[in-house]
Amino acid sequence: MKVQTKKQRELKHNLLAWLLVAPSLFFMLIFTVYPVFRSIYLSLTKYKLGMKGPEFIGLENYASLVNSALFWKVMGNTLFFALITIIPSMVVGLFLAVVVNRKSRMTGFVRTAYFYPVIMPMIAIASIWMFIYMAKNGLFDQMLGTLGFKPANVLSSKKTVLPAMAFMYVWKEAGYLMVFFLSGIQSISTEVNEAARIDGAGPWTIFRKITFPLLAPTLLFVSTIALTNSFKLVDHVVIMTEGAPNNASTLLLYYIYQQGFTNFNYGISAALTTVMLVLLMIVALPRFLSQDKKIHYN
Repeated sequence: MKVQTKKQRELKHNLLAWLLVAPSLFFMLIFTVYPVFRSIYLSLTKYKLGMKGPEFIGLENYASLVNSALFWKVMGNTLFFALITIIPSMVVGLFLAVVVNRKSRMTGFVRTAYFYPVIMPMIAIASIWMFIYMAKNGLFDQMLGTLGFKPANVLSSKKTVLPAMAFMYVWKEAGYLMVFFLSGIQSISTEVNEAARIDGAGPWTIFRKITFPLLAPTLLFVSTIALTNSFKLVDHVVIMTEGAPNNASTLLLYYIYQQGFTNFNYGISAALTTVMLVLLMIVALPRFLSQDKKIHYN
């Protein structure tokens, strides 16, 4: 009789747990799982505006992407943009976290100032920086003229358009990553740092030997967030360049947007979406699984 009562209690607890999780599972299935499998299905079809329904064509969409020079150019742009934004945004975010972790009267103001770009919509930020980068009359070219250099017109040059947009992105993203680093730093026991100071360790030694190693779980999480965020950018491209000059600033998500909402080629757009999902899984998942085993959690 006691065994039966125990099983009934376990069943009741499990049922209650599933009921509490059910709303989240429902919305996840509707807005995440279903769209993913729907995109995979559409990527195997020919489906354009005006058609009655999708026509199954197998891997033809993927074959056309592999043979497309524009696709490989977009992939190159996306990977290059990720390389020049992920590490700088993490470095700046960690530096800001160390700075704002110090106690002072201005700490609240400094934290707000650093975090302020995060709460601004990307469309507003892109509009502001578009005027900063404006040819001749923009703030950046005016500063170059003051220093004796020629106007750069960075958004119209194939060599400078992505670095210029990356600088803007790092400026916005660093404050967001700062919050996670600050949380990680403040979770480290103060007794460890105090013991190191008593032993004669300086600030740099404490950071290098104690703080940074103990931030490993935070670094893993932040690097994953920074990686996925760098692939999810589209609005700043729409506002600032629309892929110009000559698709030099066209990133993968903007290319998906073009195919789906400009060319209305839903099959190719779904294939590109699937490529992006697979790319993110290839880059992020193995790295997360391998490094997670090497990390010490407090």
